[in-house]
Amino acid sequence: MSERKVLNKYYPPDFDPSKIPKLKLPKDRQYVVRLMAPFNMRCKTCGEYIYKGKKFNARKETVQNELYLGLPIFRFYIKCTRCLAEITFKTDPENTDYAMEHGATRNFQAEKLIEEEEKKIQQEREDEELNNPMKVLENRTRDSKLEMEVLENLQELKELNQRQAQVDFEGMLGQYKEMERRLREREQEEDERETKEMLERALVKRLRDSDSEEETEDAKDQSRKHTADKPTDILTTDRSTGPQGSSSVGVKKQKVESWERSVGGLGVKGALGSLVVRKKPADSACKPAAAAPRQAADTQTDHSGAGAAQPESSKASNRQPVASQNGSSLSLLGAYTDSDDSNSD
Repeated sequence: MSERKVLNKYYPPDFDPSKIPKLKLPKDRQYVVRLMAPFNMRCKTCGEYIYKGKKFNARKETVQNELYLGLPIFRFYIKCTRCLAEITFKTDPENTDYAMEHGATRNFQAEKLIEEEEKKIQQEREDEELNNPMKVLENRTRDSKLEMEVLENLQELKELNQRQAQVDFEGMLGQYKEMERRLREREQEEDERETKEMLERALVKRLRDSDSEEETEDAKDQSRKHTADKPTDILTTDRSTGPQGSSSVGVKKQKVESWERSVGGLGVKGALGSLVVRKKPADSACKPAAAAPRQAADTQTDHSGAGAAQPESSKASNRQPVASQNGSSLSLLGAYTDSDDSNSD
């Protein structure tokens, strides 16, 4: 396929283009071209309407002995779609249009006809003025009178409209200017209010940021003071922050609370506070033992009133071992709970 589309052709060495005979074609030769109808038309033979844009296979020829500024004029031959009657039209370069010749009439041409009529009248008037100067004066006076009459008629129409309408144009213009001034003032006020709000927001944001920075600094200072005041807190925090420290502390607190609910605190004077007696030192324990026989001898020599007090002393002496036994048992129980806590830790 590519061999058929070459651009360079072979010319033999003895090729002479002057020897090629030239074809002599007639000047009025016709060509078959494809075109569309340039305007709406109606056939004179059958009355068929042919709209603008209808496609035809037309014959084209150059019009002899007609030129416009050196441009040739072409004629086209078409056939009616209904009766096959021949219709011809040609180009009109003077008006940049097409001119109908015969076989049909052009539709919607009233405006063009009026323009052509006005052009003819203007051309005739110019021709008369060139040869007759009095005609020029008459035409000028006529034109001035027509112009004056037109102006008077316009003035009368304006006065009639003003009487009927009774509209104060100056007042309307003043109101419009006042409305524009108010709108401008309102826009300026809104702009100022928006700028103030933006400034206030920015100021509040800065104050909040400064307050938050001061709070963070105060918290840091307080944490530094606490660490400086209690250096041993590091051990407790380390022990509590361990993987099992928090759980052990919680278990110990639960045990202490349950013990206090059942028995009560040892340091607090409660229901069992009177039963707990602190252990006295060895010297204090020996002195009551030595004083006991003396008190027994004195009680024997006393009278009946003193003898009545003997049972109370004996009761007190009987209570002391009970209290000591209770105290020793409670101390043993406390040691047992502490041992459990230590094992759990």
